[in-house]
Amino acid sequence: MSMITSILGGVGLFLLGMSIMTNGLKAVAGPGLRTMLGKAAATPLSGAFWGAFVTLIVQSSSATTMTTIGLVSAGLLTFAQGLGLVFGANVGTTGTGWLIALIGVRVSLTAAALPMIFVGALVKLLGRGRLSAGGAAFAGFALILYGLTTLQTGMGGLAQQLKPESFPAVSGFGWGSGLLGVLALIGIGLVMTAVMQSSTAAIAVTLSAHFAGAVGLDQACALIIGQNIGTATSSAMAAIGASSTAKRLALAYILFKLIAALIAMLLFPVTVPLLVRAARTIDGVTLLAGYHTAYNVIGVAVLLPLTHRFTRFVEWILPERASPLTRCLDRAALETPLATEEAVRRTVARSLETMCRSISAALTFARPISVAEASDALRQARDFMSEASGPPESQKDEERLTSTLHALDHASRLAEVAAEKGECRSEDAQAVEWCVQAMQNAVLIAGEVGALPGTPYLAGRLACRSGATDSPIERALLELEHCATALSDLQRTHRKATFSSVAGRAVSADEAIARVDAVRRMEAFARHAWRSATHLVGPTTPDK
Repeated sequence: MSMITSILGGVGLFLLGMSIMTNGLKAVAGPGLRTMLGKAAATPLSGAFWGAFVTLIVQSSSATTMTTIGLVSAGLLTFAQGLGLVFGANVGTTGTGWLIALIGVRVSLTAAALPMIFVGALVKLLGRGRLSAGGAAFAGFALILYGLTTLQTGMGGLAQQLKPESFPAVSGFGWGSGLLGVLALIGIGLVMTAVMQSSTAAIAVTLSAHFAGAVGLDQACALIIGQNIGTATSSAMAAIGASSTAKRLALAYILFKLIAALIAMLLFPVTVPLLVRAARTIDGVTLLAGYHTAYNVIGVAVLLPLTHRFTRFVEWILPERASPLTRCLDRAALETPLATEEAVRRTVARSLETMCRSISAALTFARPISVAEASDALRQARDFMSEASGPPESQKDEERLTSTLHALDHASRLAEVAAEKGECRSEDAQAVEWCVQAMQNAVLIAGEVGALPGTPYLAGRLACRSGATDSPIERALLELEHCATALSDLQRTHRKATFSSVAGRAVSADEAIARVDAVRRMEAFARHAWRSATHLVGPTTPDK
């Protein structure tokens, strides 16, 4: 009974330590984690590298994956870029296996772990900010070591009762012999991870069991394959009822695990004999840690060159069904303030583009203005912003948030003016021309801001923000401002002249008021479109 208690307690301490250490390291990383992931995924290869690096640092593939989902949902990353980060996270999470192999199962660290837990807890309670988070991470690391020592004790007792012969045989595995044994052990490994909800904890049990002599090297390899597949069960459960972005990444994660497992099974008859021969000179636990890493690296190496095809395949299986205007308002983005702000910014941009297109068509071809969908999207954006997880984390983030709120406010006012009943066209051809030009320039700017990374629109924004005065976006902003200012000046003279014509009986009072109202609406169209577009492009322009 004490043996079972030691095993269960060791696993529990390990899981608790992992949770505390991960949360502490995430807090220490702070916004740097999101910034690094956002900038590092320029290509699938760099995304995989940095995804592995960040996961190795924070010791949580879930943290990397959830942050990636938020960034992809907000439009900061394309799905292909996010996929590179997720692939890399699978490699980075194998670092804990090396910690277990090189330290955890070899040395009893109880005497050192307990004082480390005390010191970490003390720093956690007395410190502030990142110092407190660092103390929590240190205490969590010590808990992991203490849990591994406890697990090792329990496995030592278990090894006296269980031998490799107690488990299905996998020796001589080929296309017939040993196949059922491999499949059975893969199933056991899958169940272990599904129950513990941590492949790292399940692999820790496997490494400890092999070190104690309870399972053979070949059997441990089969267990590791199943434990890697089992990681996907938590992603599958999390995707139930989630957004399309989360479902796509979860499906891609599951497919990656299955493809990597299939490759490992096909190579099993080759790799296991090599590992058995290598075990004559190299410790078996170290070989298993290496096998775990190589298993994931090979899977990434196979799929990474096929990222774009793999992405299209996943998108074909799970097509996007959400409205293009509100597609970025994914609840996964709420976990990251930067992603929340960017999701709202892109929603405002896409809504502004839709409204300006409709207004331009109404002025040019006398079509009715349709802004109901855009107005609803803006309302959802306001509600979404209200659910943000926390305040801005820096002065720059605060400026961007304020700028986004200005853009949202002016876009909402534009929707209100466009929804008013009455004629928006005017007998003044110059006013109509200026308003149409304003709407066309606003469409160009809003389309650029609302575009996904990697689209041609981005060249304009990058040139604009780098100070180039001849960029398309810079020119569009200047032309939009000119049209809005010209309409504002025209409105005053047009109002006076139109009302004066009533005294001369040239027009009726009702018609004069209708003409003045039409120019007023066009001036409001241009003014709100200009201000919203200006704030969308950059946070440094003050409101007017």
